[in-house]
Amino acid sequence: MAGESQTTTAAWRELLGPLRAEPGRAAILTDFDGTLAPIVERADDVALPEEARAVLLRLIDRYAMVGAVSGRRAADVRARVGLDRVAYAGNHGLELMMPGESEPKPDPSVDGREGDAAAFMAGIEAARLDDAGLRPEDKGPIQALHWRGAADEARAEAVAREVAVEGGRAGLEPHWGRKVLELRPVGGGGKGAAVASILAEDGVDRVVYAGDDRTDVDAFRRLAELRDAGELVTAVRVGILSAEGPPEVTEESDVTVEGPAGWLEILAWLAE
Repeated sequence: MAGESQTTTAAWRELLGPLRAEPGRAAILTDFDGTLAPIVERADDVALPEEARAVLLRLIDRYAMVGAVSGRRAADVRARVGLDRVAYAGNHGLELMMPGESEPKPDPSVDGREGDAAAFMAGIEAARLDDAGLRPEDKGPIQALHWRGAADEARAEAVAREVAVEGGRAGLEPHWGRKVLELRPVGGGGKGAAVASILAEDGVDRVVYAGDDRTDVDAFRRLAELRDAGELVTAVRVGILSAEGPPEVTEESDVTVEGPAGWLEILAWLAE
């Protein structure tokens, strides 16, 4: 059903009906920035709307699992959501904090390489980034460069692409998002792996996942694999449309809605 326009209400209700009918066997999973909360110029200023938090509370009481899968650190996204009974996958799957856990568990696949990206960024001249309008973000094993709101976003992105090439030569894996570059240890994490870990809970065999960016496509594809293998009865992938959204989000989704408001409408219906 992927397409460039929004999916009709009747169509997405039909696809999501199996989750609403059997909430005790269903998981509600969501990206955070640009999906659950609106994108803002500076990532540190993002806040979860109170209406969304209220809906999440109702979903927690009704469904087997509610999870937030984010590029932010797990503790960061949990602090912004403010709910302990949610599963949090942070750093694109490099961290996992299940409901009730106080500390995130790191992905063992990057043991011994957690500091590689930070060491690489320490060798980049701060003036080079400042002059281009690039804002670094330290996320532990992942190092990010943001340029949303830079005086010259095109120039900032060009410098970020230079850094990405250099990072690749240093053995790091560049990942691109909405006006952000992330450098990660090769082979670790991924939202697909994070989703699979959350869904390992006994009795969960139907899921919806919503996301707006390239990293969410990883989760979309993993869910399709689990569905095709018969491990999931239902897997609905919701693409959040935006002017900046990459075409892969639409191409790999089953449902498309406009912005966080469209996703909140779906969540409210599921919570009824």
